[in-house]
Order: sequence, then C-alpha cells, then structure tokens
Amino acid sequence: MMTQAFYRNPTKVVSVGNVLLGGKHPIAIQSMTNTDTRDVEATVSQILALEKEGCEIIRVAVPDLQAAYCLGKIKEQIHIPLVADVHFDYRLALEGINQGVDKLRINPGNIGSEERIKAVVKAAKEKNIPIRIGVNAGSLERNIIERYGGVTAEGLVESALRHIRILEKYYFTDIVVSLKASNIPLALASYQQLAEKVSYPLHIGITEAGTLWAGTIKSAAGIGALLAQGLGDTLRVSLTGDPLEEIRCAKQILQVMGLRVFGPEIISCPTCGRTEIDLIRLAEEVERQCQSIQKPIKIAVMGCVVNGPGEAKEADIGIAGGKGVGVIFKKGQLIKKVAEDQLLQALMEEIEKMQME
Repeated sequence: MMTQAFYRNPTKVVSVGNVLLGGKHPIAIQSMTNTDTRDVEATVSQILALEKEGCEIIRVAVPDLQAAYCLGKIKEQIHIPLVADVHFDYRLALEGINQGVDKLRINPGNIGSEERIKAVVKAAKEKNIPIRIGVNAGSLERNIIERYGGVTAEGLVESALRHIRILEKYYFTDIVVSLKASNIPLALASYQQLAEKVSYPLHIGITEAGTLWAGTIKSAAGIGALLAQGLGDTLRVSLTGDPLEEIRCAKQILQVMGLRVFGPEIISCPTCGRTEIDLIRLAEEVERQCQSIQKPIKIAVMGCVVNGPGEAKEADIGIAGGKGVGVIFKKGQLIKKVAEDQLLQALMEEIEKMQME
C-alpha cells in the first residue's frame, strides 16, 4: 500500500525481475548480503530471512568466478530479484548473466576495452537484464578528483554521465543510477544535479552510514531529505550490522514519509513531570506486540490522561495513563477506563477487534 505524500520525480520504468522501478511504482527496498557468496547455504539462508522482513531486491558480491558460478544455485532458492555486484572483471558480469541474475551493478567504464563493454551490453540486452551504474564518492576517478579539486557533486555527476553515455552508445537504456556518498550534503547535491540531467530511476542511500544507532539516524536524515524532494525509486539503508536492520529502518523511513505503509504506526509522548505510569516500558511492549500486525492503523501511547487523548486525537486507537489508572480512546473519544495493570491487555484486545472489522 502506498500513500502519496510528496511529488515524485518522473523517471523511466525499469524492470528488475518482477519488481518495477521508476514511474509511479512503489519505492523498492534493497539490501546486500554480508555472507560469502560462495557459501550458497549461508547466503540463501540470509536472503530468505531478509525476504521475510520485507526486502524486495537483494544484491550479492561477486568477487571471483567461483562466486559467479554460485549465483544460479542461489537464484533458484529465493523469491526476490537477485543483483550481481561486479567490479572491473567483465567475465564476472557475463557469468552472472549466464547464471540468470536479474540485474548487474557494474560501472561500464571500469571493465576494460570496448570489446568487453560491448560483450556485457549485448548479453544484458538479450536477457533483458538492467544495469545499475553505481558511482561512489570513495572511489571516484582520480582525473575527475583532480579536475574539481576534490570529491564534489559535479564530479560525481560527471562520472555517472560518463558511464551512462557508454551504455547509451550501444543503445542500452535499462539503466538505474546511484550516487553514493557518506556526506549528506554531498549526496543531496549530487542526486539533485543528476535528476536535472537524466530520467533514469535513482537508487538512493547514504553509504557507509555507520553502526545501527548512528547509521540509522544518518540514513533517515539523508534518505528522508531526498524523498521529500521526490527523488528515489529504490533505496538501501547501509548499516554496519545485521542486514535485517537495514530493512526495518528502510520500511520505517518510507512509512513515516507517507510513501508506503507496512503496518501500524505507533506514536508516543516523550514523557514529562506529569507522567505517573511506566510509559517507556508500556510503549516498548506495545511496539513489540504490534510487530506482526499488517493493518495500517495508528496507535498512540500517551502518558497523561489530561492531554493525551487530545494530542493524539488523529490516532485510530490509543491509551493514556494516570496514577494507577488509564483510558482507552478511539479518534480522541474515550471508550473505556481501566486499571493501569490492565492497560496493555485491554489495548491489544481492542486492536484485535479492529483487525476483525
């Protein structure tokens, strides 16, 4: 389900397996495995877990031909599009195509001679496999860095356009582009400038964002700013940690931006001197128990019976606590008064009723 809250920059539609990127299609969530791709069992196990969490496109590293030969075995055991991440060696791209991947992540200007580029493009066109051009601030071409006196948005865009023109020279236009940087202002400026020059779908994200806590904040700030400008057709939250957390963070970003809905939205007050119940524990428990709910409802957990229902009147359902007692309300209207130790159970019972409606 998607609710349109922001203008979407119009882009070409590109098919990655059964997932459509661009146009008015939902912004797709991606991640990348951190297993050894040559370990098929471990890689498949991680991908299946990511699928269950909500991952819609998965990328795997292809460092050598041994890894490339494993792609087909991985592909036949998963249910979402598989992307081969290739650097420099065109043979890895060709073998990835042969193994049936759904997309390549490769920069055509880095894989050698004209003949090698032509071979990859020809094979990709025959199998209708799109190519993501991934420009990264950390690996920008030295001659571009020297020309601009450092890593700049203009330089990142020039690099992307250079790779795009190579593909277009061979009439290949099933292209997705990313301009990754760890610096948020640099990433924003780069995507803004590129969007003015091309209409290909944009894969957005803040690379090397950091660990779970800091990386989540950094990713939300950068990705949220891009989404608010209508930029982005697919995204990855890049965190140092369990890839499952990338999916959880991505879903939350899209939901709070009003671009997609994955389940309930829980709002809770920050507590103050009027709070007379254990609101922090209560809010955490509501969040935990509501994780499996699919219905898009807004749930409020408020700490004050005086202001709570009024402040959260837009919530579909909520609770507000007082000294040893609390109330349950729907759309700001009180429906029940219960003892504090029964608040959680009473709320979950009401939510269960709403799911049956």
